[in-house]
Amino acid sequence: MKYAKRVMSLTLVMGLMVSSLTGCTSSKDDTANKGDKTKVVFQIGTAPQEKITAAFEEVTEKFEEENPDIDVELLIGASGFEEMMKTKMAANDLPDLWTTHGWSVNRYSEYLRPLNDREWAKNVSEQIKPVITDEEGNFFVLPTDMDIAGIAYNKDVLDKAKVNVDDIKTWDDFYEACEKVKSTGVSPIHVGGKETWTVGNIFEYIAPPVLVTDENNSEAESLKDGSFDWSKWTPVVEMLKTMNEKEYFNVDKVSSTYADTSKALAQGQAAFSFVGSQAISEAWNFNPDANLGFMPVPAYYEGDEPTLIAGEKMAIGVWKDTKNEEAVLKYVDYLAKPENIEILATSNIAPAGLTNGSSDLGKLGEFYDKYKDVETVPYFDREYLPSGMWETLCSTGTGILTNELTVEKAVQQAKANYERLK
Repeated sequence: MKYAKRVMSLTLVMGLMVSSLTGCTSSKDDTANKGDKTKVVFQIGTAPQEKITAAFEEVTEKFEEENPDIDVELLIGASGFEEMMKTKMAANDLPDLWTTHGWSVNRYSEYLRPLNDREWAKNVSEQIKPVITDEEGNFFVLPTDMDIAGIAYNKDVLDKAKVNVDDIKTWDDFYEACEKVKSTGVSPIHVGGKETWTVGNIFEYIAPPVLVTDENNSEAESLKDGSFDWSKWTPVVEMLKTMNEKEYFNVDKVSSTYADTSKALAQGQAAFSFVGSQAISEAWNFNPDANLGFMPVPAYYEGDEPTLIAGEKMAIGVWKDTKNEEAVLKYVDYLAKPENIEILATSNIAPAGLTNGSSDLGKLGEFYDKYKDVETVPYFDREYLPSGMWETLCSTGTGILTNELTVEKAVQQAKANYERLK
């Protein structure tokens, strides 16, 4: 049977859910065997125009050709994805499988089937394994690729300022580098603060060295068990305030956008950015010849080491209550084949999540290779804060940049929301 691609907008899905939460789930009526085919529903939180969406379509079409008794329905759409999945979790009425967008353990694990028993499990990269594994050692997703993030930089800007990123080991080193860049008339750090997530993202880089990575000063357990002393959040906020007061950020920091950040990096109007390798890839759309790279996050305490941030990029989980487990797992195992991992990871310009797979990383490949042995830490809010705290990081960080919040007020707001949400 000829492959038929099904693409449904999340707006339509949300509308259907008002009257019935069975539109894209694995209920007996919708996904039970029909004739000679078993229907499998896969909800993907990407937009139709994204390259990864086309990659899933390509691989799925091949799978259906090789498995004519299985019909995989791809439901595609990024807008409203998170809220839709929360609604469907509340009703315990979920698709056969879905992309977990960074939350396979903390948000979705109780709804997912552990995948440790799959043949490909032994090939999960050590860089992503801590991020997707719970305290019992179970992991719940196939990571087709990995989000490995560091501080993006323009090497030509740094060369002019006589800064070598390999010499930046601590935050004091980083501040010194920013001073040298500032003296050349270029903004040391670009922030697209009109999109407040870019401000919240700064805390993703600052918080782990202060609160997690140094074993003698780690608050990882207290953050997770709810006993964290929020006075210890003060130095994290003070670092953001310090960079703001030293005028390391672009003048239009709260009116510029994420796209402006990529453009500034591409055109040599900024030295650094806290939005990772994705901004570098997009910067090359503005200037293919831009001399760009990324570096590890500096250490905060003496004796600690720089780190990289690791998270799920494209990871796929299986609903534990699916009625079609055999067909679903057959599809997941097919996605995990090295040739398919390469298609999927390359489309995201990201390192492969399985060690027996590979991806074409283009000019970023040298940096992933250079830092392949650097320790990784999870995205801070996903691992150590309750769901809903991300908005607090964004809003309090913006308040610091606009001077509408003092450090004390920002800490108080973070504490209050932590207590409310934990």
